[in-house]
Amino acid sequence: MKRIVSIMLPCGDIAYALPFHMSLEGHETAVLCRDDEDYDVMVKVICTCAWRKNVRVIIYVVVANHCHVAILARSQREADEFAQEVKRVYAMWFSHKYGEKNILRKIDVQAVCLENTWHLRNALAYIPRNALDNGCDVQNYKWSGFKAMFSRTSLDGFVRISDLKKKQREQILHARDYFRNTPWRIDADGCLVPESICESWYLEQVFDNDQAFFLKTVGGQDSAQMKYELVDKPRKMQRDTDLYNNLNDLSHRWFGPDLTKLPLDKKIRMVTYASRTNKTNAAQLARVISLPRDMVDAILSKGTSRF
Repeated sequence: MKRIVSIMLPCGDIAYALPFHMSLEGHETAVLCRDDEDYDVMVKVICTCAWRKNVRVIIYVVVANHCHVAILARSQREADEFAQEVKRVYAMWFSHKYGEKNILRKIDVQAVCLENTWHLRNALAYIPRNALDNGCDVQNYKWSGFKAMFSRTSLDGFVRISDLKKKQREQILHARDYFRNTPWRIDADGCLVPESICESWYLEQVFDNDQAFFLKTVGGQDSAQMKYELVDKPRKMQRDTDLYNNLNDLSHRWFGPDLTKLPLDKKIRMVTYASRTNKTNAAQLARVISLPRDMVDAILSKGTSRF
């Protein structure tokens, strides 16, 4: 099994690439995809941003309030640029369609290098398993690259993006890039065909070209552990001043006054929100939000019911 591989990038260069996991996580009640059009656009945003940022998509999944993508990229910088581009472009779509300009400010995006065999195999299996979050069967979920894995489906019956006229490509992909050299194909509904956009060969060799091995890993996962490993654990702990500034800005938007002037019930809300969306601890939260340490410990361990 090769973790680092030599591939042809979208720009045409041959280079060594590393596997990364990217997640775009919706917090609180943020719903990123509200109808089938949104799901379709998110998949297309993932692909067009990968093309722009010179990375390759291995496998992906899009559910109501988050998406996960595994990519091959030359560096952490390029993986991070891809992740930020996905957030930027989908924010533009969401704002244009729904007129809600600030909801993506609550969204966290990050790219994590998959540095060993355990992380790599489990990340690639965890991604399609997220279909369960939408109450759907993993193997038949429409907005996932799962079907491209170990698939020998012929693409002859699907339309090549490269065969379309420029205006047609723009309408279908919601982007004005050239995209003439992509291998992508669309189905009768105008959706991208997973087998044409995923580097399925990479996942297959990671699982020793054994489909049963892949399916067993998907079915036997501890999803809570993988969420911690891929989403929560990689968050970097901020300096007190940075966390304060972020939460103070949030306090202004949510409640009006400065963070330090909030009443107790609203400070408790800030503690629970900050602990869920940042890599932090009780000591830092007590300092930043100006609460006794034992109270913060109680909030984090027992929730707000005590108060």
